[in-house]
Amino acid sequence: MAQSEPIIMPPEHSAPSSSDPLKTLKTITTIIYALQAASFFVGITLFVAVVFNYIKRDEVRGTWLESHFRWQIRTFWFGILWTGLGVLTYVLFIGYLILLANLVWMIYRIAKGWLNLAEGKPMDFRPYHERR
Repeated sequence: MAQSEPIIMPPEHSAPSSSDPLKTLKTITTIIYALQAASFFVGITLFVAVVFNYIKRDEVRGTWLESHFRWQIRTFWFGILWTGLGVLTYVLFIGYLILLANLVWMIYRIAKGWLNLAEGKPMDFRPYHERR
């Protein structure tokens, strides 16, 4: 295997080393989830998180962490979309429901992603009936 080829297997299947670049990228992915979670209290951290996603995106390409980055980026963009729609319809009752649903959805996405990351699992995007 050439040095430039990405490591595809989760860390528990590879020999860990102190200079393991995948371990560093996993730490960055954890920080991004933490920044997303902190955005419920300090909104700007959501934007900081997605900037890190885009900066480090090429480094995770081809690894199991790529699915987490895709998950995090989609969480950001769909969260922004639904927040915008909720704000636009805020004067109507529907805006409250959209904002509440978006809040629950974002909490779910952050929690599910963070738990999968902690277990060394990639995010699975296949429909439930296609798994296993």
